[in-house]
Amino acid sequence: LGSTGLSRQRMKVLLLGASGLIGPHLLAGLEPYFDLRLADIKPHPDNRPITVVDVRSYDQVLTAAHGMDAIMNFTVVRPHHHTRSFQVNTLGAWHVMRAAQEVGIRKVVHTGPQLVRNHYDHDFDITDVPNAPGTGYYELTKGLSNEICRTYAKAYGIQTICFLFNGLGPDPSQLDYGTDFPPYTIIWQDLQQACRLALELDVVPDDYQDFDMTSFEGQGKYKADKARRILGYEPSEPWEDYFKRKI
Repeated sequence: LGSTGLSRQRMKVLLLGASGLIGPHLLAGLEPYFDLRLADIKPHPDNRPITVVDVRSYDQVLTAAHGMDAIMNFTVVRPHHHTRSFQVNTLGAWHVMRAAQEVGIRKVVHTGPQLVRNHYDHDFDITDVPNAPGTGYYELTKGLSNEICRTYAKAYGIQTICFLFNGLGPDPSQLDYGTDFPPYTIIWQDLQQACRLALELDVVPDDYQDFDMTSFEGQGKYKADKARRILGYEPSEPWEDYFKRKI
């Protein structure tokens, strides 16, 4: 409750890709704080009500965006569908930013693959370096989407955060990751936290920031320092402890 005794109005958030591989895992950490409109082209795996939205259609994205305060875009198509992946990954991002501008939405959370690992895996203490998509088709479609989001954010003052991942999944207490954990991997609880912080952040430096997200910093290769500094993010536990050898 605020000083007036009234609770702060809950933000209304359009979650695109709500039935995909990531969206369903976000609900537990977001629904207590936000009013979510779940949108996808397929049914939700837990039979949640879904607004049918194909991000390839600007009109459908625009219609779903009306009345919303923010958009989270977790849609993706992998490169084995070349035409569809460009339409979803690249044109879909354009439709999201265009719709946000048209209806006056000032907050967007975008997502994609990390675009730095192949160039910095030999190094340590990597936290905020220029993205390098390379020549892979999937990386190019998502890299272009990032630049579309950046351009719209700066042109129209849309406060935009882009989360980039190498891996996502449950915490090590629920799943055996094997002998080590891959760099830039984030667990569901930490991604929920990061999304909540991104939505609640009033002003994004330079209107757009991307973050290579991780829950595991034990290797010392990739750090979450930028997310700490700007978002206030902190991995929920020192997850690398689960990989220490018993002696």
